[in-house]
Amino acid sequence: MMKTESDRKTLIDSTPLLSRPRAPLWAKLTATFFGTGLLHPGPGSWGSAATVLLSWLLSRWISPHWQPAVTMLLAAVAVAIGIPAATHMARGTGLKDPQFVVIDEVAGQLITLIAVPVSWKSMLLGFILFRGFDIVKPPPVRQLEHLREGIGIVLDDVGAGLYALAIMQLALHSGLLPR
Repeated sequence: MMKTESDRKTLIDSTPLLSRPRAPLWAKLTATFFGTGLLHPGPGSWGSAATVLLSWLLSRWISPHWQPAVTMLLAAVAVAIGIPAATHMARGTGLKDPQFVVIDEVAGQLITLIAVPVSWKSMLLGFILFRGFDIVKPPPVRQLEHLREGIGIVLDDVGAGLYALAIMQLALHSGLLPR
């Protein structure tokens, strides 16, 4: 997710950083997707790329029959764990949507890849579509961003993932992307 300089500096409140509660280690590891969110430039793109790579690796061990269910399960886990982790990080930093929090990109990218056959073309298209919708934030995705703390941080990327998933499925069913 591209964040402007003003977005990164938007504080949730004016409590000094030293008096804020520190985020627990599990929240830091989850929110940064094991440090992927600390990579530059474009931590969100790194989080999405790591997710595509993880999806490709998992497809080597999971039967194609089970891949859609596993992808849905992983997306649900990323959302369920990502919301509290992102909330801890937002509170700990005082930032509305810290740029290094990329668990939201993980969830959105996984949603994009549900029921998509694993090939370099489908993975690349899924990455491009998700990043595009995450950056542009068509309605109502932009409005989801305004929800409170981790809910807003994660759900706008869920919305972007749903848009990308719809386009991926159209591409598959119209024959533009091989099954």
